[in-house]
Amino acid sequence: MAGRDRDAFAEFVHARSGALHRAAYLMVGDAGLAQDLVQEALTKTYVAWPRLRDPANAEAYTRKAITTTAITWFRRRSFSERPSEHLPERSVAGPDEAVDQRTWVWQALLELPVRQRAAVVLRYYEDLTEAQTAAAMGCAVGTVKSQVSLALRKLRERLGDDPALLPLDDLLTTGR
Repeated sequence: MAGRDRDAFAEFVHARSGALHRAAYLMVGDAGLAQDLVQEALTKTYVAWPRLRDPANAEAYTRKAITTTAITWFRRRSFSERPSEHLPERSVAGPDEAVDQRTWVWQALLELPVRQRAAVVLRYYEDLTEAQTAAAMGCAVGTVKSQVSLALRKLRERLGDDPALLPLDDLLTTGR
């Protein structure tokens, strides 16, 4: 790799590492595993860097590497559900209750299968279109739609229809 390419790659890593790590963390639910995942994806991106037609697409390439690697790791490791000791009481949320609510939603998200979680994270947290999410996951747009639908159904079963707990409903009704 030429020096100029190395510099461009280093700039890319410096500029986008934080966002890539946040997305990876949301997909896997563990900071250490997310760091490993981002490093693996950046290694793949570095190897592919000279072949990228447009370096502006490096983030999409890296995001796809994160997603497919996470799915592969979860399949290989056969992660199981993480049970919690108790569910928080539902009430009007004050500051402490809001933290409990976010924790409860976070635990429900972690209980989703990795492909469903990846679809929700890419679609709603990363605010990608269905087509961009499909490209990142290496699947068809219809698969993204079905994975998101299944994920939201499972989240609703776990959390109920309370819009404060599941704000993704707004996104679905606006057709984004």
